[in-house]
Amino acid sequence: MKFRLNGHVVHQVEDAQGKIQVLDYRKHRVLSFDSVFEQSKIARRRPHLPVHEYNRAMLLPVIDREPAHATVLGVGGGVMVSALHHLVPACVIHGVELREAVVTIARDWFSMPDDDRVRISVSDARPALHAMPADGTDLILADLYTATRMSTAQGERRFIDRCHRALGPCGWLVLNFHRAPDLDGALLRQLRRLFADVLLYRTKTNNFVIYASRRPVAIPRPDSEQLDRLEARLPIGWARLVQRLVSSGRIDQPLGGTS
Repeated sequence: MKFRLNGHVVHQVEDAQGKIQVLDYRKHRVLSFDSVFEQSKIARRRPHLPVHEYNRAMLLPVIDREPAHATVLGVGGGVMVSALHHLVPACVIHGVELREAVVTIARDWFSMPDDDRVRISVSDARPALHAMPADGTDLILADLYTATRMSTAQGERRFIDRCHRALGPCGWLVLNFHRAPDLDGALLRQLRRLFADVLLYRTKTNNFVIYASRRPVAIPRPDSEQLDRLEARLPIGWARLVQRLVSSGRIDQPLGGTS
């Protein structure tokens, strides 16, 4: 998401990969790598509350099953780690982040939890996935981006294979994707071959979240009590999010009705 550099820069460092900035606005705090794009964004008074629509949408698999173990590939400001830590109190979370300076900023400036339930590895996501045991996690959230683009790893066959191997029998893979995936392309074909259900979510800014579940899933009605309970724990508009889910065979017809 683009923004003008009109926030107050409260912290700035530089590592081998480049600049890292923390900017404050009246209600929000932003992590940026290039002063143009928001890598992470939180509500300053409620740091566990994700602000970007795609971050909120990435949490939708919790509707199907609360994970006992979750893996976050691309920690950034710790938005997904913090949200899961708050939403699923029994969940153990393993975050993988390429840049150590980003991990430090996530803890110091974005209130990312630092307790026994959270383990952070400083590593490239690909070897970290390779080292994970088979059936070792229930949920993989992949959000691998540089300052200007998505990592090519997220569309690679070997990456998807390793994610599938690492997931348990009820596991979910979630990919934050920068553009509409080719519905007949290699990525979705591979996901459909490996997983029982593949769904898509198109954000209002036209990037996509791709979901792949190892077992068939049923999407609840937007007015279900289950979504009301989740909304009470983490108010991100669960019913509206469900309404924007679509089948991996189409990108124009929401499963839950119009948004």
